[in-house]
Amino acid sequence: MDVPSSDDSEVRNLIHNLQHPVSDFSTLLSLITAPLDCLSLLPPNIRRYNVNPLPSSSVRTSVHIPLLQRALLQHILPIWDSELKEQESLSVLDQYFCPDLFLSASSVAGDIAVIAYATIISLPFTDHSIRLLTRLSKEYPLDRLHSSIFSRKDSSIKLNQEWEDCIQNVVAVPAKVGNYCGTRNLAVPASLEHGKYFNNLSVRCEALILTSSQEYVTSINVTLTKLVKLGVFPPRPPSTDSQPSFFHTTLPIVRSRLSQNDTDSYSSSWSRVFRGFESSFALQHVLASLFDCLNTPESSTDCSPLARASVKREAFILNKLCPLGADDDELWQAISAVVLGREWKESMSRVFVCWIAECDYGCQFLLGCNRPASDPQYVVLRLLLDDVASLWSNPEHIKHSLISLHRYVTSILLLTISYFPPSSPELVSLVLSADFINGISVYISSMDNAVRHCGMLVAEVAAQRAGKSLDFKDWDGDDSGKPWARSLRALLADRDADADMGVLDEEDTFPDVIVSEAPRRETSEPKKAAIIIRVDGYDSDDSVTGYDSLPSSRSNSPTLSELEDIEKDPSLNVGRKTISRPVYLAQLGAMLRSTGGMSKDNPAEEADKIEVALNCAEELIRKKKNYGTELEENAVNLAYGLVGLQDNYNLDRFNDLRQNALNALVACSPRKAAPCAIEEFFKNQYSTDQRYAILNALALGARELASLPIPPSVISRDATSFPSKRLPAPLHQKYLPQTAALPQILSGITREAIERGKDAAEDKVPQIVRERRFRVQPSRRISEVDSATSMAPNANTSPPKHTTFNEVAAEYFIAPLINRFWLFLRDEQTREERTAYYEGRAKYHGTGTGLILNPLVITHFLRTLTVLAHASQHTPEWLGFIAPDSLELALTLGTKPMSVGDQPAEGANLTERGTKEASVLASALELAVIILDGCTQLDGGRALSLDHTALLMGVSEWASVIFSKLDEGIKIQGGGGGEIGLSLRRAASGVILKVDEILSKYRRSMIDTW
Repeated sequence: MDVPSSDDSEVRNLIHNLQHPVSDFSTLLSLITAPLDCLSLLPPNIRRYNVNPLPSSSVRTSVHIPLLQRALLQHILPIWDSELKEQESLSVLDQYFCPDLFLSASSVAGDIAVIAYATIISLPFTDHSIRLLTRLSKEYPLDRLHSSIFSRKDSSIKLNQEWEDCIQNVVAVPAKVGNYCGTRNLAVPASLEHGKYFNNLSVRCEALILTSSQEYVTSINVTLTKLVKLGVFPPRPPSTDSQPSFFHTTLPIVRSRLSQNDTDSYSSSWSRVFRGFESSFALQHVLASLFDCLNTPESSTDCSPLARASVKREAFILNKLCPLGADDDELWQAISAVVLGREWKESMSRVFVCWIAECDYGCQFLLGCNRPASDPQYVVLRLLLDDVASLWSNPEHIKHSLISLHRYVTSILLLTISYFPPSSPELVSLVLSADFINGISVYISSMDNAVRHCGMLVAEVAAQRAGKSLDFKDWDGDDSGKPWARSLRALLADRDADADMGVLDEEDTFPDVIVSEAPRRETSEPKKAAIIIRVDGYDSDDSVTGYDSLPSSRSNSPTLSELEDIEKDPSLNVGRKTISRPVYLAQLGAMLRSTGGMSKDNPAEEADKIEVALNCAEELIRKKKNYGTELEENAVNLAYGLVGLQDNYNLDRFNDLRQNALNALVACSPRKAAPCAIEEFFKNQYSTDQRYAILNALALGARELASLPIPPSVISRDATSFPSKRLPAPLHQKYLPQTAALPQILSGITREAIERGKDAAEDKVPQIVRERRFRVQPSRRISEVDSATSMAPNANTSPPKHTTFNEVAAEYFIAPLINRFWLFLRDEQTREERTAYYEGRAKYHGTGTGLILNPLVITHFLRTLTVLAHASQHTPEWLGFIAPDSLELALTLGTKPMSVGDQPAEGANLTERGTKEASVLASALELAVIILDGCTQLDGGRALSLDHTALLMGVSEWASVIFSKLDEGIKIQGGGGGEIGLSLRRAASGVILKVDEILSKYRRSMIDTW
């Protein structure tokens, strides 16, 4: 293996040919079979395709196999996979990654598997990567990879480094596979799921420990340390199958191995592993996970023979896996930190003390002592006594620990004392120590009776075992933990280490669950229990005997055909989530525009598809904002799909989700989505609700681009309930939702504009100016300048460039909206003129319910234009055409009839001519207020007054007439005394004040033009 070749040019040429297009399938087979034949990995039935064999030993595994694997994954499989499957030749290519079972015993096969892990993990994942890793995890497990690496003749340092790299690749498989399958909504193979994968890895690691020797300890500890960092040694049992646990999976196997006769080598392997950890952190995690998987009695003070035998059994397991000696100082420090530094069940104290005692019983042989087994040298037990006594007598522990921890530590201390002979030097030294005496005094002075009884119990038992007499005579009753104290005192009468293990059922204690060491043998499926039916006539179980019953008055159960009809009912199946989430915007567009109207074939699936698309539409659109050109390419298609979508299946939050998606689309792709939405708005195929969604998206998307605040609820549903078909206008306005976005925004910006006019008017009154100066103006003080703020303009780093509303306002929002409206109005009026002399239904009306020129839609249209104009006040085109064109549109819609039906009869008076809806007038006047306020802020109204004098004076006259009508008490249609009436009066007065402010500056310059 890996013999250097004198001339590997042929292999290099073959790899070069694989990296470039291959002409035909036969050529491909000849290319991929030649290296395999050279490595003796080519199956016999494929050798006929090797028409151009390579020289013997020309392929070097470590040099050429990684290049061949990369060429196959990157260049061959993406193009030839379908042809390889059809010709059933995919297995030939798999030999480069996972040699089959007949050839896996060779050393070359193991080396290829090790290299395959590194190659697959380092390249972008594909479906073939998942398939190959699934095979590798089953056919080349951890112990097989270990034997492949350490069978080489090389230095131990280099082999351990290669093994560490291999482990790094092996443990990275579940995360890589999960990320790949998660982004593509694919099912993760069962063997590569996080929990099952690491549990299988734990089983193979246990098999590796079984066959390990002293030279492999370092590699095994490297593996376990890596598993500790990945959470495979949890401190608590796993609650779900996705949480791996090393000892939860392997401890039944360990029990079975320890139940056999010859366990010395297996126990020695585990002992070397526990002593070989370089990190105390990793060792403590392994020990804590092992302790948590042990079985303990339900009651911590159960004195039955079965409970004592079970405690001794668990201590036997610990003693076999991790025996302690006199020189194991580092190991003891880790064990002490886990036993005394973590929270455990009280019954675990019996297992710990029995384990330490068993270690001491075994130490006499290690020390060469001839003392009998009943009188061992207490080496490790004395260490436990010192540590637990130090913790028990610590004043901080006594004052701040919970009662459960007090009882746990007290149990360990008393159980440890019980294993020493009476009046032993260790017990006498403990009783006479100053720390122990001070601890007892702190316990007795505690205000908690349960804690105080813990100290009293230890003082009595320790004194009696040391040959002293002490009795507090306060143990009768059922309060303050006295029953627990009596039970613990009874437990101390015997030792768990002296229990008879024969009371345990050996078959139940050590079930035969040893897995075969064959690395590729899969666990057989569990057999189903056979059901035996008796036919001899009598069965003692009367619960299954049938009996006669009276005819029921209930209706019959549904038949199979009726159940199928119920299952196909879309109103019952809307909640099912069976559709995969779209990953690309093209998939989202296909889901939104798949069918027109309601689907007749499978309405439930169509409803689920629309619901899934709406739930992730906004998130996906915003995610793709700065991701290449995908959003620009699909924006128009998404706009068509979202605007034309209808709630045919009564989906939850349909309008909210569609509105949010449209808002995000306009804000993230204004150059594509905004013109498309405006074009769709003026088509006659949409309902009022859909037109509202378009206008809301334009307004809110513009404010988002302009970095202006957006209300929490960005959904306007003025037209969803349609109460105006049943209620008069005032009641209609009363019952409209109060969370409409555009009215709230419009009210705020209009009030702000009028307030600015009010402040400007007050500045002209000397008395008000003088009073404001004395009362309001704050005194000037020296303030500190933020250095970060002052240095910000000079910073080298600048935020990424984003599209602002000033860049797109005129060309993609306002100009298309105004120009397209004039064209639409011209076409509508032309249609009306052509049918003016028809009768009945033949006469066309452009202002009917649901049409664009309906007052409800016109009002929302004007509000949208107002919001757009306000957000674009700082664009270069504002004074040039945005302000005058918008003002002209407001004046036209506020004064001219939109339809022939709106025109007043000849001879009608002024009152009869005021047939405009109050909502339309209020919206038009609010638009005029915003335009006039913007012109005042930019140049004081100079451009508007000098270049568009007639328009300005027309707006002034229009507002004056409206205000005079309202002042005279004339009611305007749809006004009443509600919010619209107040908005109308406020907007009319605001226009008058704004025009007066402009005229006060430029009236003399306007004489020649007016």
